[in-house]
Amino acid sequence: MEEINSKERGGRCVDISRENEDMISYLPDTLLSQVLSYLPTKEAVRTSVLSTRWKSLWLFISEIDLDTCQFPDYNAFVIFMEKFLDFSRTRVEKPCFHKVKLSLRKNVNDPPCVTRWIELVATPELDHLDFECDPVLLRECLEVMPPSLYTSCQKLLHLRLHRVFVGTLLESVSLPCLKTMRLEYNTYASEVSLELLISSCPVLEDFSFVRKLECGVNVLRVHSKTLTSLSIETGIHDSDFKYADWDDDCSVRVLINTPRLKYLNLDDFISECKTISNLGSLTNVNLLSSLYTINSDDAVFNNISGVRDMSISSTNFTVIKNIKTLPQFCNLSCLKAELYFWDIDVLPMFLEICPNLRICILHL
Repeated sequence: MEEINSKERGGRCVDISRENEDMISYLPDTLLSQVLSYLPTKEAVRTSVLSTRWKSLWLFISEIDLDTCQFPDYNAFVIFMEKFLDFSRTRVEKPCFHKVKLSLRKNVNDPPCVTRWIELVATPELDHLDFECDPVLLRECLEVMPPSLYTSCQKLLHLRLHRVFVGTLLESVSLPCLKTMRLEYNTYASEVSLELLISSCPVLEDFSFVRKLECGVNVLRVHSKTLTSLSIETGIHDSDFKYADWDDDCSVRVLINTPRLKYLNLDDFISECKTISNLGSLTNVNLLSSLYTINSDDAVFNNISGVRDMSISSTNFTVIKNIKTLPQFCNLSCLKAELYFWDIDVLPMFLEICPNLRICILHL
């Protein structure tokens, strides 16, 4: 006769005494906190009601993903973050955050509070930081990123900053592991600071820059030997025009020198001059900003003649009519083009220099 605490199930013997036992309770706190880190932060916090032991486990999570929209109001969000980070600051074990994503929806009258938060999470263990602040705010209301973000995060792989203020950077800036950087609608202390930030990322592969009016950068220089993907855009909101102080004497330029670049998206209509060179590795290009502002249009087309995929705006198709000698696009297999009706005669000429074209999508 089998023991009373066992029974047959599916050809195997099951211990009845342990069948309904809470096996998770045997796991150490460190492992449970790690498991909670894979949950949305809001769900991880909810586990605090399970039992006395679970009440504080979520406070040791290594990933934070929070949005002010998840709270009754902005003040409730700030109070929650302050309590959470105060606990992290005072606990015996040094706080270790691997991934931090914060999304703020602020009013002009809401006081800044993020600088000290970023100072706490900006450690050598951080590998992913995503911070955004909306809606559009006056410069004096922008959240300021602390210098430690650019000097202490030695393992940072991904950085996204959306509508913040990037202050003056020193030569000590170093992000040796950063591979992806997204800078969107930010304001910069100077173009020198931005150039220093880019050049301090020796393994950067993917860089996206969205410019706004009065961002503090007149000349954008992108010089990188490792960059494979580059996107430069202009993003304009109605309120940008409201607070903008136009300077007609200001020359806005873009200088690009990226020998390993494979993907280029250029949709920057503010820049008066664009100088592009060293694009021998390029395979995919979106030319959405006017080539009228690019030095030596024929040289640009020579530089991109090896691409396989191309998207081109109607304005740039007009430019083609004025170029005497165009190169052969022997590798081009996919073309997406916007075309003015009065420029339709340019299309046959362009197709002749694309002998291997397979897909052609036109928007008239």
